[in-house]
Amino acid sequence: MTSKWFKAAGIRAIKTAAQTAIGVIGATTVFNEVDWYVVGGTVLLATITSFLTSLAGLPEVTSNENSMD
Repeated sequence: MTSKWFKAAGIRAIKTAAQTAIGVIGATTVFNEVDWYVVGGTVLLATITSFLTSLAGLPEVTSNENSMD
């Protein structure tokens, strides 16, 4: 994994975290007040999932740079 991979995976994970936070905050405000523990846990899980998904490959990084050698 290269620094380019970490940068691309990090950007993707941050975008995923923001999208998840918006969705969870929006959904919880419809039903009752925002439970920040639920928001934080869900965002953390989505961020970890994004990084793990990035291990399979990132289109932003060429196949030579994307190998785990």
